[in-house]
Amino acid sequence: MERAIAHMDLDTFFVSCERLQESKLNGIPVIIGGGDRGVVASCSYEARYFGVRSAMPIKMAMRLCPEAKVIRGDYERYSKLSKEVTEIIQEKVPVLEKASIDEFYMDLSGMDQFFGCYQWTREIADSVTKNTGLPISFALSTNKTVSKIGTGESKPVGRLEIPAQNIKPFLNPLSVRKIPMVGDVTFQLLSRVGIRTIQTLAEMPILVLQQMIGKNGSELWKKANGIDLTPVVPYSERKSLSSEHTFTNDTMDIFELKRLISGMAESLAYQLRKEKWLTSTVVLKIRYANFDTETKQCKISYTSIDHTLARVALDLFEKLYTRRMRLRLVGLRFTNLVHGTYQMNLFEDSEELMNLYQAMDRMKNRFGKNALGRASGFELVSI
Repeated sequence: MERAIAHMDLDTFFVSCERLQESKLNGIPVIIGGGDRGVVASCSYEARYFGVRSAMPIKMAMRLCPEAKVIRGDYERYSKLSKEVTEIIQEKVPVLEKASIDEFYMDLSGMDQFFGCYQWTREIADSVTKNTGLPISFALSTNKTVSKIGTGESKPVGRLEIPAQNIKPFLNPLSVRKIPMVGDVTFQLLSRVGIRTIQTLAEMPILVLQQMIGKNGSELWKKANGIDLTPVVPYSERKSLSSEHTFTNDTMDIFELKRLISGMAESLAYQLRKEKWLTSTVVLKIRYANFDTETKQCKISYTSIDHTLARVALDLFEKLYTRRMRLRLVGLRFTNLVHGTYQMNLFEDSEELMNLYQAMDRMKNRFGKNALGRASGFELVSI
């Protein structure tokens, strides 16, 4: 049985959410972001016409499009609308994967014998727009890679079907940048040797790509040839991320306790970003030597940034640890999670800070999560 995989993406999601609130924003350039040193979290197609793009510094965006309306953004409202869309889709498909706050994969394999898969997907998209007012695009093909590329090519409010026999003609003329796993560094490397279209990449020998790119060379070749067996992973919401440490010997060493909490926050924040989550609640737990256990929590704006989460956790510790008694356990938990990445949480963050976290995460992904970190979270060892 040939697979039928649909990819749906809410068009300029943050902007569309704001337009639901304020109709005067319709048809004009809109930028979602914040602060003079902040970056663009999202922008309307009217702003993109002037060259504005996501992750661009706000100052540069305003030079390109001085007439744009800049809105700080409300991630909590965006999360609520995303959940509404998820519930609508989840009721109608057998297998749903929520890839991010505004992006979904659906496995409709076998459903064509009951109802055409394209017709089914179109009716789901229509239902989303009818019930939420949000525009959504989709593409239907045999795998996740082709469907995702198809959605990008069909926007805005696009509906596209790419059957197996049309995959190669569809992919071949496109830029290699359209392949999801191709970032700036890989694109520049491929461009230097004359590989700029997917067709050229697909015709390259796998061994040559492996020598150029490493272990990802064969995977890149498969995607260029429209081959992707990655399954649609059933959607389920993670409730929280947590970490606890029980001391071998009960302690009241404030410096050590704060170092440990800071390190926990950094480790959990990295896990949030790696799994594409944002948190809005930090919970700290301490257990005294007599086994009395106390917890305290704090609501914050959605984030997955180390320094913000560590600061909140340490503030909670200051308020919670009030007895001059040794501690036997410290625990930290991030809860009220929503799908999203720190690239999307740009309302308070500067371009420099975003670049720093991206660089740190690349190092951790390559060499392990303990490859580097903040000095405040590392254990000092005397030599």
